[in-house]
Amino acid sequence: MLTGLSFGSVNCTGDYIGDIENTGTFDDTNYFLSEEQCLSATASVYDIMKKYAGGFENMVTFFNAGSDDFYSGGGNSGDGAGIQGFNNYTINPITMPASYWKDYYQGIARANWVISRIPDAPVSENFKKRIFAEVTVLRSLYYFELVRMFGNIPLILKPITSNDDYWNIPQANPKDVYSQIEGDIASVIADLPMIIPSTTPSERGRITQGSARAILGKIYLYDKKNDLAAAQFAEVNGTPGQTSQYGYKLVDNYSSLFKYDNRFTTESVLEAVYSYKGHSDWDFWGQGRDEGNSICIMTGPRSYTLKNVPNNDAPDLVAGWSFNTITENLYNFMTGDPRFDATIIDAKKLVQDGKISYSAAYLDTGYFLKKYAPYTAAKSPEPGAMELNFYQNYVAIRLADTYLMEAEALGATGARAQALLDAVRARVGLSSVPVSLQAIKNERRREFAGEGIRWFDLVRWGDAPSVLAVKGFVAGKNEILPIPYTELQNTAIKQNPGYN
Repeated sequence: MLTGLSFGSVNCTGDYIGDIENTGTFDDTNYFLSEEQCLSATASVYDIMKKYAGGFENMVTFFNAGSDDFYSGGGNSGDGAGIQGFNNYTINPITMPASYWKDYYQGIARANWVISRIPDAPVSENFKKRIFAEVTVLRSLYYFELVRMFGNIPLILKPITSNDDYWNIPQANPKDVYSQIEGDIASVIADLPMIIPSTTPSERGRITQGSARAILGKIYLYDKKNDLAAAQFAEVNGTPGQTSQYGYKLVDNYSSLFKYDNRFTTESVLEAVYSYKGHSDWDFWGQGRDEGNSICIMTGPRSYTLKNVPNNDAPDLVAGWSFNTITENLYNFMTGDPRFDATIIDAKKLVQDGKISYSAAYLDTGYFLKKYAPYTAAKSPEPGAMELNFYQNYVAIRLADTYLMEAEALGATGARAQALLDAVRARVGLSSVPVSLQAIKNERRREFAGEGIRWFDLVRWGDAPSVLAVKGFVAGKNEILPIPYTELQNTAIKQNPGYN
C-alpha cells in the first residue's frame, strides 16, 4: 500500500525552518526519472498521515484528552507534558509538542518538492496528472490540520532553498489559507480516479475523487461555506443508506469497523495505514520511521490481566499505558446506546465480576477506549517492540462522518438531512428522531467517540467554552493551540493570542 511505503531520502528533521528547507545529503538531481521513483517520492508525502495514530504524539489521543469525553490518563500527572497540559488547559508554548507543527510542515515540504518536480518527469501525462493531484490534495489536508490547530500559520507553496529569506516568512490570514486549499483541491479532482479497482489492491489508501471531495467538503464546513460543503458531501454520499457513485456504503455491523484487521471497508473514505512490517522499535519510535499504531498500546489498561475463570468473555488484551481514560460523562451519555460495547471497556465491572485485574493509573475511572484496544491476537509476529507494532488502521474520514456533516451543512433541516441522520441511526438499530442541530451533535458524539473528532466539533460549533469550562478552557484563547516555542526563534512567526 502506498501509505505504508517509506521514503527516507528527504531529511526534514529539526525545526520548522529545517523542514521547509528540505535539508539533507540526498541529491535529487537524477530523481523523478521513472514511475517507480515518482511513486516513492509520493509515498513520502502520504507517510505524514501516520501522524493521526503513530507515535506518542499522535493526533487521536492528544485531541481526545482535550475533550469532555476523555481525560489524559497515563502513568502520572507528568506522563507527557503536552497531553497532560491539553487535558487541563495549562498547555503553553514550552509544553506544546513541536511535532504537531513540524510534522505537517514536513509533509508540506515534501509535497512542494513533488509538485515542483513531477511536471518534468519523463512519464506519461496521465500518470503525472494523477500524482500531481494526489499530492496537491495531501498538501491541502496538511494545511487544513495546521490551520484548525494553530489558526495563524505561514502559507508556503514552493520548495524553500538556501537563497530564500525563509526566516521572515509571515503568517497568512487563515481565510487566505482556506481559500488556497479549497481552490487547490477543486482544481485537481477531475484528475483523480473515481475508485481504486479491486484489481489493484496495492493502491488502496491512495486519494480518489471521493476522498478528495470529502476532504474539500470538510474544509468548506470549517470555513462556514455550508452550501459548498453540502454539495461536495452529496457527491460523496449519494442516496443515504445506499452505495454511492464512489462505492461507499455504511457497513452493517458498527463494531466491525474497529476490528484490528478489518481494512478499507465500504465505509472508509480516508484511511491511514499502519503496519508491523516496519519493525518499529524504541530507538526510532516517533521519529518518522516507525509504522505502528500507537493508540492501541497507549489506551490499554495498565497491568491488565485476564482471570482464569470459566467462560471469561472479557477482552483478551496485552497491558497498556492507560491514556485516554473515559469520563463518567461520556460513560453515562453512551449507556443504553447500541455502540456502547464497541466503544467502551467497562473495566470496573469486569473487575467486580472477577474477570480481570488491572492497575489504576492517573485519572482512572475504570472505563477505557475499546475501539483501538491492544488485543493479544493483534501482536506483531515479527521483530520489533511488541508495544509499537500494532497494525490497526485509522479511518480519518468515514461515510457516517460525511453523512452527518452533510446533514449539518444543510442546516439540520429538510428531508435529505433527516434521511442522512436516519441512516446513521438505522445502521445500529435506532429509530428515527427529528433532525436538528442538537440531534446531529448528539449523534456525532456517540458515533465517533474516541476517534479524535469531538474537540474539533466543540470548537467549530462554539460549544467548547461552556462544555470544556470544567477542564479550564478559556474562550478566545484555547480555540487554537500555542505555537511551539522552538518555531518562534529567529523567525517572523508571532505567538497566538493569550499564550505570550
